[in-house]
Amino acid sequence: MQQSRSQVTERDGLYELAAGPDVLDSPRYNHDIAPTKVHERTWNKWHITALWVGMSICVPTYTLGGVLTAYFGLSVGEALLAILLANIVVLVPLTLNAFPGTKYGIPFPVLLRSSFGVIGSNVPCLIRAVVACGWFGIQTMFGGLAIHLFLGSIFEGWKDLGGTGEVIGFMIFWTLNLWVVLRGAESIKWLETLSAPLLVLVGAGLLVWAMPNVSMSELLAQPPTRPEGASVTGYFLAGLTAMVGFWATLSLNIPDFSRYAKSQKDQILGQIIGLPLTMFLFASLGVVLTAASASLVGETVSDPVSLIGHIQSPGWVALAMALIIVATLSTNTAANIVSPTNDFQNIAPKLINRTKAVILTGFVGLGLMAHELLKKLGLLVSDLSLESVYSNWLLGYSSLLGPIAGIMVVDYFLIKKQQLDLAGLYRDDVYPAWNWIGFVAFGVPVALTLLSLGSSAFSWFYDYGWFTGSFLGGLLYFGLCRLRSSSPVALAKPTL
Repeated sequence: MQQSRSQVTERDGLYELAAGPDVLDSPRYNHDIAPTKVHERTWNKWHITALWVGMSICVPTYTLGGVLTAYFGLSVGEALLAILLANIVVLVPLTLNAFPGTKYGIPFPVLLRSSFGVIGSNVPCLIRAVVACGWFGIQTMFGGLAIHLFLGSIFEGWKDLGGTGEVIGFMIFWTLNLWVVLRGAESIKWLETLSAPLLVLVGAGLLVWAMPNVSMSELLAQPPTRPEGASVTGYFLAGLTAMVGFWATLSLNIPDFSRYAKSQKDQILGQIIGLPLTMFLFASLGVVLTAASASLVGETVSDPVSLIGHIQSPGWVALAMALIIVATLSTNTAANIVSPTNDFQNIAPKLINRTKAVILTGFVGLGLMAHELLKKLGLLVSDLSLESVYSNWLLGYSSLLGPIAGIMVVDYFLIKKQQLDLAGLYRDDVYPAWNWIGFVAFGVPVALTLLSLGSSAFSWFYDYGWFTGSFLGGLLYFGLCRLRSSSPVALAKPTL
């Protein structure tokens, strides 16, 4: 006789679900967001290191030093220190939120069902998904430019297409990204593992090219752009918050990847080895190359795609662009498509499978970049720059995502004490449909962040939004959960 209830087994600290009809027939379940089996958890520390190297070496990372010096008034040395510290700080929520993914094999949206409710989890999921789709569009724009320059270095007539050629490159790169993700997690692991050493070599080659044309002592001695005599503290902390915001999104959906890790040790070591130093070194490379660009190509150029496009040798341009295409592809597929794919499935798992979710992610990202694509086609005139869009996103969206990170950590480690009902996460009879405590803990910091925009006295709450949001969100969630558990109604409820 077939068992009607699912069974959960544990092997070396990793939990596995043998789904019965209670889960298989549930509207909250499909195969793609189901817990990974133990034998499917094949990523060791070097695979996870390669994942972070592949995600970190990208055009936005390259431009971070320029963002901090131009937008946040930091000196070059202060900017590089902010980048290093921010990535050490962000390791904390990354490794902590990765724990339940590794232990239970569950993706980000399923984990959120514990803190926001089985249906309520869709709200933070969709907030995360829209951010990822926006970054997907931005990275695809850079990848499309690289394809345009690659084709222009091979076919002389291609250069005459101008903006139209960039749009064609965008669509080619857009299609390539979707194809990789549709092939599954093993395809992403293979891409990241292959690209990581190549990307390190590209960075080293660019550094060798640039170093004879820049003086590091003069570069570090350049004065900051903030008002003379202004205290560095406020500017530095605002820049630090923005840099934390760069990976604030991944600190939420890291279970989407840690669910494939062999062990907690592998996910922790992989992230420690792969993230902080890679981000610091590639951002440093961006600062050096931007400073050297005037000597190298006759003008200051702040992104590597355009800089390499100025090289006169078509062969070197073609090779460099091919490697940048790989770099951007490895970043985009892992960082910006996997999460919204799982998030969109969480809305209606029986109706939206991975293929439909990947295509939906692609079209949302395409729609968010429609403004820029129309500009390149000459159909729209606008002063809004792509650089200013993603620079502002770093700070603004980190403020919104901070409370979610704090709530997730507190719920799993302090409230649930690392014990989840694995089968119950896929049914409607264990966790509530909507957990109002999660929404209060999320809504209060977000409301305060928005209100602080109109108040000079409380502008610090926005400037340090990720820190204030995550701390306050976690604190509120913990306090409200304790208050509910000690109430007479809660005490009178029978345990299951």
